[in-house]
Amino acid sequence: MHRYLVYLLAILLLPLCLWLATIWSAWYWGVGITAAMVAVGTWDLVQKRSTLRRNYPVLAHFRYGLESIGPEIRQYFVQSDLEDVPFSRQQRALIYQRSKNEMDVVPFGTLRSTYAVDYEWINHSLAPTEVVDHDFRVLIGPNCAKPYSASVFNISAMSFGSLSANAIRALNEGARRGGFYHDTGEGSISPYHREMGGDLVWEIGSGYFGCRDEHGGFSEERFVANATSDQVKMIEIKLSQGAKPGHGGVLPAAKVSAEISATRGVPMGVDCVSPSKHSAFNTPVELLQFVARLRDLSGGKPVGFKLAIGHPWEWFGIAKAMQETGLLPDFIVVDGAEGGTGAAPAEFIDHVGVPMHEALLLVHNTLVGLDLRDRIRLGAAGKISSAFEIARTIALGADWCNAGRGFMFALGCIQSLSCHSDRCPTGIATQNPSRWRHLDAADKATRVHHYHENTLRALRDLLCAAGLQHPAELGPEHIVRRVSPVEIRSLASLYRYLGPGELLRRVPDHAVFHDFWGDARSDSFQPPARIQALRNSKSR
Repeated sequence: MHRYLVYLLAILLLPLCLWLATIWSAWYWGVGITAAMVAVGTWDLVQKRSTLRRNYPVLAHFRYGLESIGPEIRQYFVQSDLEDVPFSRQQRALIYQRSKNEMDVVPFGTLRSTYAVDYEWINHSLAPTEVVDHDFRVLIGPNCAKPYSASVFNISAMSFGSLSANAIRALNEGARRGGFYHDTGEGSISPYHREMGGDLVWEIGSGYFGCRDEHGGFSEERFVANATSDQVKMIEIKLSQGAKPGHGGVLPAAKVSAEISATRGVPMGVDCVSPSKHSAFNTPVELLQFVARLRDLSGGKPVGFKLAIGHPWEWFGIAKAMQETGLLPDFIVVDGAEGGTGAAPAEFIDHVGVPMHEALLLVHNTLVGLDLRDRIRLGAAGKISSAFEIARTIALGADWCNAGRGFMFALGCIQSLSCHSDRCPTGIATQNPSRWRHLDAADKATRVHHYHENTLRALRDLLCAAGLQHPAELGPEHIVRRVSPVEIRSLASLYRYLGPGELLRRVPDHAVFHDFWGDARSDSFQPPARIQALRNSKSR
């Protein structure tokens, strides 16, 4: 009977409270509370959807209440400073400090175990350098009519619709002040991107938002109208996204406001669908032809694509198409499976796509092996927030890094994990004006700028300690990882790196290349015949 104790007590106390209320009116509060508990308990017993509520009337709601604040309890009271789920308290604190221009030094010693497996560091030099300028840049599309000199640290793709108007304003103004770029995300260029005048990389996804015709296909006329804007510095074709590769998306009709309708070029009152694949091309060769077409239509701006690596033969097919046609993207952005998103199915978040380190290595190695690496710039994204993470990523093979959630923390994100609910407590990932209007765009733009500046200053200090002048000098030999309590290895010895032109001479002694390079096709993304045969064998 203890299961019904609270419910029975409410029933017994209700008449007592009614009697006391006739003597002292303040007891009407007690009447209201006990009456509500009796009503809730009675409904719990009558309803049939929840067994828990039928077995524990009233009491079950206490359990639901505690469960609903479980993430906050764990975040504030249970998690350690180093538990990165998805970002640790230490990582968030560092971003907050740098964005507010506060002291970011650490007292007494590291909180990390330097003898734990996966501990990493950068080797220093006994002949450190002195570098004054921390504004490190990468020239993208040097042979284009309008090349772009990009910072080595930029804002990754986050669309208006996923982020609020004031969040977009703050990010773009911070980018303008710091001279780095702001990726629009596939939701196209909103008025809030244009308002501040910061450099934009226009991301074009499978929905062709901002450059779509009435049937959802690619429109040259609408593309030219946006791409030729002076504010747009580069065009990025999104093939797949790290957090949900191979998965489209739907913005429900109820959320397609007049602003989003105008920005994306979709009708109001209709679900806004991002297909899982592009309609403008179907093969690796056609992808590269599309890249060349957009470069011409934009007036000679750098054009590239972003992808998360999945089936290796598909990436190899693109690489072979480059080799055979001579059509090259100006840049490629590699997105890792550890990337973030406003919402994605749990299985996609946890178990789909190649993590950024291995994906970046595969793309870098392929381009080096084809002797194309010096003609194509590589960006990388995937849980990058500190100067060491930038250094490690560039050492692995990237030319620059992008960050999404790092800049969201600079805006004031508290990792409440409510991006998908439209109830973001900080007004960043919501379209609810009663929430986002309280986000001070001017103040947050200053924080975005400070975070970028202070992170690049920290990167400069790391380079000086390592005896280097520019991030481009970083190589896998500079980063060391502990692989066991008694063994350490540099990334150069831990991973297999191809030599320049090695793929042009032979198939390297590398498992992925050995298994899939020979079968990859530039005219199709379809699996090799032997892979298809394995699939078919299950149905016999």
